[in-house]
Amino acid sequence: MLNEEISTAQRLVKTDAYQMSIGEVVNMYRDKEIIIDPEFQRLFRWDAGQKSRLFESILLGIPLPSIFVFEREDSKWELIDGLQRTSTILEFMGLLRSPEGDLKAPSVLEATRYLPSLYNVVWEKSDQISGVPIDQQMELTSDLKLAVRRSRIAVEILKRPSDNNTKYDLFQRLNAGGTPANAQELRNCIIIMANREFFQGLRALADNADFLAVAGMTDDQIEKQRPMEYISRLLVHLRVPYDGRLDVEEYINEGIISQAEQGLDNVTAEGARETFRILNEAHGVNALRRLENGVPRGKVSLVAFEVIAVGVAANIAAILQRADPVEYVRDRVAALWQAPEIEQFFSAGMRGTTRIQRTVPFGREWFANG
Repeated sequence: MLNEEISTAQRLVKTDAYQMSIGEVVNMYRDKEIIIDPEFQRLFRWDAGQKSRLFESILLGIPLPSIFVFEREDSKWELIDGLQRTSTILEFMGLLRSPEGDLKAPSVLEATRYLPSLYNVVWEKSDQISGVPIDQQMELTSDLKLAVRRSRIAVEILKRPSDNNTKYDLFQRLNAGGTPANAQELRNCIIIMANREFFQGLRALADNADFLAVAGMTDDQIEKQRPMEYISRLLVHLRVPYDGRLDVEEYINEGIISQAEQGLDNVTAEGARETFRILNEAHGVNALRRLENGVPRGKVSLVAFEVIAVGVAANIAAILQRADPVEYVRDRVAALWQAPEIEQFFSAGMRGTTRIQRTVPFGREWFANG
């Protein structure tokens, strides 16, 4: 049985491998034959020390880890692993473009353990380099530039998987270790790979002013893509049944992929907007905060989101038919915190897989009645 499963899975993954020079990779990027998706590029976060150590390795002839690309239908390559290394090289050479398409300022290197003379080294002197006056910049010599261009790097090519889920799974596996990206940042990339228009629809919901107010998002949480995480969870809980077999993160991943492939319909999007409008009018920033003795306390929790936001969204059509939808939601949210079930949902020992099998159905029923 195991051998059959391995054989079946191997047929889903078609790969090829090339040894290429850094110069060839750079030229392909310049000719737009290697694509770095703008959303992927937002994950480029290496600091100056990490960038300098990469060039230390290149100049010392230390082999670099492979980069992974998907071969697209138009035969161009889409970078899926090796973002940090590839972006570092391109940035140092002054060729890296920002997510908005503008050329980024070239980087400058720092001293490293084995090559302390890398301090203030640049590919070419430029007044675009911040923090180091041009007269203090040390341009890499021609022979060393040639050595960098001729350095070899292995490129693993994933040939157009017939199964989209295989493509997404490979992306996650390749990027789950060693990268500073969080789960939602990786999920964003997977959503884009599945359906860019769907991603843009999610982004619009995540940027909705009512949602941001109700969810109490800080600048740091917004930077870490927490709004996109909550909106993804909302859609999955609304449209994908959960049986408890998958880990919660896997359930959200698989669920949002399935939704991306179906697309975001206007009814669902409008329902989400109305949900957060009503919650904001009813309770504002306290809509998803726990009430203790009638006083809102603590931060927005997943428990409150699963019960209240998902519960209201699941019943939004019926709620909008009521004489006063805002007053109804205001009363039901206030009464919710007196329900004995709530304490169970907040139990420290409750696993996420168990929790969402209880919170989501409870919220659906709570806002359907009363």
